[in-house]
Amino acid sequence: MPFAYLCKELGDRTDAAPLKTTRQHMNPNNTRLYTAILMAGCGLNAAAQSQRPNIVWIITDDHAFQTISAYGSEVSKLAPTPHIDRLAKEGVRFDDAFVENSLSTPARACLLTGLYSHQSGQRTLDKGIDTTKTFVSELLHDAGYQTAVVGKWHMQCRPKGFDFFRIFWNQGDYYNPAFLSHDSKGKYIREQGYATDLVTEHAVEFLNSRDTTKPFFLLVEHKAPHRTWMPDLKYLGLYDNVEFPLPATFWDDYATRGTCAKQQEMTIAKHMQLAYDNKVYELDSTMRKWGLARMDDLQKKAWDAYYTPRNRAMLQAHLSDSALAVWKYQRYMHDYLSVIHSVDESVGDIYEYLERNNLLDNTILVYCSDQGFYMGEHGWFDKRFMYEESLRTPLIVRFPKTIKPGSVERRLVQNIDFAPTMLDAAGVKKPADMSGRSLLDLFDGNDKGWRKDIYYHYYDYPAEHHVRRHDGVRNERYKLIHFYGAPMRGDHDTVDYEELYDMKKDPHELNNLFGKKGYEKVTQELQQALAKYRKDLKVDEY
Repeated sequence: MPFAYLCKELGDRTDAAPLKTTRQHMNPNNTRLYTAILMAGCGLNAAAQSQRPNIVWIITDDHAFQTISAYGSEVSKLAPTPHIDRLAKEGVRFDDAFVENSLSTPARACLLTGLYSHQSGQRTLDKGIDTTKTFVSELLHDAGYQTAVVGKWHMQCRPKGFDFFRIFWNQGDYYNPAFLSHDSKGKYIREQGYATDLVTEHAVEFLNSRDTTKPFFLLVEHKAPHRTWMPDLKYLGLYDNVEFPLPATFWDDYATRGTCAKQQEMTIAKHMQLAYDNKVYELDSTMRKWGLARMDDLQKKAWDAYYTPRNRAMLQAHLSDSALAVWKYQRYMHDYLSVIHSVDESVGDIYEYLERNNLLDNTILVYCSDQGFYMGEHGWFDKRFMYEESLRTPLIVRFPKTIKPGSVERRLVQNIDFAPTMLDAAGVKKPADMSGRSLLDLFDGNDKGWRKDIYYHYYDYPAEHHVRRHDGVRNERYKLIHFYGAPMRGDHDTVDYEELYDMKKDPHELNNLFGKKGYEKVTQELQQALAKYRKDLKVDEY
């Protein structure tokens, strides 16, 4: 049966109608003062409630800023993201947004609590969050917001402070995933369809069922584009005619870096798996059974109709060494960016819903990722390191009452700022122990004393990809990274060393300047800043 016919038989969703592009040009004003006045007194009436801004926060898993066309990379030009780009045109694009720990679950804990990893307890994928910590959802709920989360939760606890939830089991599956719901009596229920579409449908489900007298907070958490980058059937082959350029650092030999960059296990050439990652199931029938386990027979037929002939052609070519690495990179990019196409489509669907229901201009609409991701830079995939591609995350915010359309913000912001921002927009005072600061300060004249540097700390070792523990500090120009720790597998030495980079002269971080003549003062200043973070934040290991 032809591939195209199978896709039609599966019942493809009709694409959303073209979105209107009219903008509301509104003068910035201090909406927070207005909100605070509304909230004064014993309570809020329905009219006052409706004036407070709604919040829709969309977060994806492992979305590299390099693949969003609003950020202007060569890759993104070949695979545009028009709906996310619209958000940037009508809001603000943050060019220096960073995470405090480049790992999915700690990043989600950070968003919920406004705390660093060691403060929330969620340092690694497995070590669970301290559930005594207050979630932003609880504070918004108590302030009169109707709250919801849909999609990937991936925390070692049930959702707190949410009236409505539809969350994946574990990390979720791309096809026919199981959801736990606030009304499913503790049972996960399998649903038919593609994960990104289902998350979008559940977001709309909440919006349609909400109490319209209350403002709402909706957290949309996509699984996509997490490994193993499984596209929707209707988008298989979307980029077949596109050859993506190799990053300038694809063949990096790490000669100027310390041992940790050399000993990682995340290179496309050596560590990306043909069967598991690149879907060459002809090499491993067991992996095919596992990889397609959630699909029904018709979905499997459509999948095989696309991948099988292309896999056979590759195997018959007997590729090796650099040629095989390039082939794996192209397959990786084709699959990853096809998954992103569905994510962008989802953003458009939510955009359209808000616009059609006259909610858009009183809604803070945010797009971000839990961290950055390597798209072949340094020859890598995945994240974890403090190097720029995983430290930096996409962040785009639309709020016409406060933010001028088409703005670009270059001050240093971090994901510890997300929870304080939501609270500030709602007129809710943030708890004293929240480490972050409201991003709205940057747009209404309250930015006095804004940070000049950020602190980062990665803890998840030993673990997949074998990235050693490290912390560090980055300011507007320089970055200092400190790798530390004893071996825990017995296969590598104890490490304790630093790396220094000039992000202006060396944006690819190829030239380690630590210990080089002429950088003594810069090094000392960054070491002092790092020591201050450790002391002030009561960091207990480094």
